[in-house]
Amino acid sequence: MFRTALRNVLAHKARLLMTVLAVMLGVAFVSGTLVFTNTLSNALQNSSAKGFDQVDVAVLPGVGDDAGDTTGQPPQLTQALLDESAKVPGAASVIGVVSGFTAIADKDGNLVGDGFQSQGGNYWSDKDARYPLSDGAAPKGAGQVALDAKTAERAGYQVGDTVRLSVDGPVLSPTLSGIFTTDDGNVTAGGSLALFDTATAQRLYGKVGAYDEIDVKAAAGTSQAALKAALDKALPRNAVETTTATKLADDQARNIASEMSGLKQGLLVFAGIALFVGTFIIANTFTMLVAQRTKELALMRAVGASRRQVTRSVLIEAFVVGAVAAVTGLIAGIGIGAGLKALLGTLGATVPDGPLVVTPGTVGAALAVGILITMLAAWLPGRRAAKIPPVAAMSSVHATATTKSLVLRNTLGALFSGAGIAVVLAATSMSGSDGQAPMGIGAVLLIIGVFILTPLLSRPLIAAAGPFMRVFGVSGKLARQNSVRNPRRTAATASALMIGLTLITGMTVMAGSLQQAIDKMASASIRADYIVSMANGNGLSPDVAEKLAKTPGVTAVSPLTDAAVLIDDTSEWITGVTGGAIGELTSLTVDDGTFKVGGSQVVVDDRTAKSRGWKADSTFTVIYDDGQKQRLTVAGVYEGNEVVSGIMLDNTQLAPHRTDAADHTDMQVMVKTSDGATSATKDKLAKALGANPAIKIQDKKDISNEIAQMFTLMLNMLYGLLAMAVLVAVLGVVNTLAMSVFERSQEIGMLRAIGLDRKGIKRMVRLESLVISLFGGVLGIGLGVFFGWAAGELVGTSMPTYELVLPWARMALFLLLAATVGILAALWPARRAARMNMLAAIQSE
Repeated sequence: MFRTALRNVLAHKARLLMTVLAVMLGVAFVSGTLVFTNTLSNALQNSSAKGFDQVDVAVLPGVGDDAGDTTGQPPQLTQALLDESAKVPGAASVIGVVSGFTAIADKDGNLVGDGFQSQGGNYWSDKDARYPLSDGAAPKGAGQVALDAKTAERAGYQVGDTVRLSVDGPVLSPTLSGIFTTDDGNVTAGGSLALFDTATAQRLYGKVGAYDEIDVKAAAGTSQAALKAALDKALPRNAVETTTATKLADDQARNIASEMSGLKQGLLVFAGIALFVGTFIIANTFTMLVAQRTKELALMRAVGASRRQVTRSVLIEAFVVGAVAAVTGLIAGIGIGAGLKALLGTLGATVPDGPLVVTPGTVGAALAVGILITMLAAWLPGRRAAKIPPVAAMSSVHATATTKSLVLRNTLGALFSGAGIAVVLAATSMSGSDGQAPMGIGAVLLIIGVFILTPLLSRPLIAAAGPFMRVFGVSGKLARQNSVRNPRRTAATASALMIGLTLITGMTVMAGSLQQAIDKMASASIRADYIVSMANGNGLSPDVAEKLAKTPGVTAVSPLTDAAVLIDDTSEWITGVTGGAIGELTSLTVDDGTFKVGGSQVVVDDRTAKSRGWKADSTFTVIYDDGQKQRLTVAGVYEGNEVVSGIMLDNTQLAPHRTDAADHTDMQVMVKTSDGATSATKDKLAKALGANPAIKIQDKKDISNEIAQMFTLMLNMLYGLLAMAVLVAVLGVVNTLAMSVFERSQEIGMLRAIGLDRKGIKRMVRLESLVISLFGGVLGIGLGVFFGWAAGELVGTSMPTYELVLPWARMALFLLLAATVGILAALWPARRAARMNMLAAIQSE
């Protein structure tokens, strides 16, 4: 039986190729998605990663006062502590580390590494092992800087050029002294790194004579634990804290894993969808394949093979096919993953740099899908074929489904669909994150239910295309009848496209609706033409608001200063604003009282007021940083949103209580101008601030785009995955049509014999493919709109401006895409059908 199975595999080379292709598609879809998502996830993780090659023990600032500090601030890591660390037994070398935000502009004045961290630090010595120079020399003095090679390449800088940069202050123009290489994860992921000499870095980052960290390298033969113990003994207790590199690496891995958990869950959803699509493509292919071989398997039974032997022979064939397809599919998937990454960049998404990641899990998944799922997919139809009595099987090409099996299938489909709809509708009435898990479960149940019901749904939906098909005469009529004659085959062909379009339509509906809600929120709540802030989210110097107020054409300015206060023994954030201007810069709906900020009067957003039981004329006491108390009165309660919220207090009341000058910064500055938001006005404001790359000047559209940036990135990722799903759908339809043509060889030969010409045969196959693809497209778009609506209902509980927006143009494009898939997929099968020898086809078995 083993030899018979192998001979069967090799005897039908065309059938073998089509089956291998179908399995390979499933494997490629799964492995390509895993390669792509792992690559993206790894690059984003690297952006937070820090290497520990040059450190065995890190010395960090402590929390005590052994160093004589009585201000309550953490002790500094001074030069004396660094020198003391270098003398500790077992210490081979020490490095004092200084770091901070550094924005670098390219030659066009744009921020390099936008979307990732822009960092700076100190180059320790002429031969700093952390940053080997690839060109030029180490930076020396305030007029020189070194850049990492990737940043220099992106910005177009070479050694000797003048570099524009900013370190939380005015624009600097040092000379590029050298270019270095680094395995710093932030740089690898697309960030930037600028290095100064140690004295310059300490001055620029406000740490003169001090360090953020002291890295100690152990001498040969000294363990990290022994070095840590020696440092603990030599350095002042509580003034410093020592940690081994191993623990730092473990803590970092744990923190990164925590930060990445949400993104990983989203990426795993894509991988799960890929696995689902790949699995049913393989299962349906083998179902059709075994159905075509029913007579052959029955003959084996007739000459003495047992049911178990017949089933085993099918499984052996499945193993051979799966093994070959798994390897080729994995290779194709790696290429697809690389192509998706490149495609994502062309769609306008900020794509992190990083190597292509092929994990053992990806290889295992490819082999599991290719071999295990192929064998599992072949087992059920093989077992079913083995149960058919030989005489009955040899009387027909394939056994038709029994009424009992159809009733069971439709009942299961109805139960799954009903349960899915019920769970999704129940989730829409929940709030926020509480409804996410139920909605996901409901969506999976509904998709499975629709997939099971697809053969039943195919008849009425394809029948609706009857008037269109009549235009093409006999070919159109035959194509429509062929489409519904074998509903299971039609469902198998349409389902891959259905799932891809369900996903992308749902996300497109969500993205469009969210973008409009955010735009409406920004335009409805902000009258200011521009919001000015730091690119890294840090505070702005008070000088920024003063410079903007003096700029010609500026009519109103209000800095927004956040401060932590105590209210009823609980912490609360309060925002300092310019009371006389904030009403002119915002347009907020007031639910209670009046919008008035000045003196002891404040305005509060509705959520805060509700949680604390406040209303207009309510009073409460705040305790500031300096311990002083003040009694404030709620002048009004306004409707807060994602753009404007919180307690607003006049800056004249807040400023005297800011004890730390370093904290006396503004998070944002609102600006209104006489000319409105124009490119000329924006350039004028940028010029007034010294064209500083560290400062962002955004209009309302920029703000809404930034809020929606993560969702836009996910949507662009989906468009990349859609490209792969379309490829899978095209080849899947090709495969199914080719098998259908092979199965109907006698029928096609008879049609040719009674007068249907080759053009008519081609037209019949193409129209059949077109109708099936459009059927999958209509189902996918319909499900996508339903899921988009349901998810929007969930989001709408926390976003009052949210309302459903149907992207009619894109949905029409998706339907056109489905039609294109059908037309392209039918080219080869139609040509093959038309070129058949009619007499040979009539005689075929």
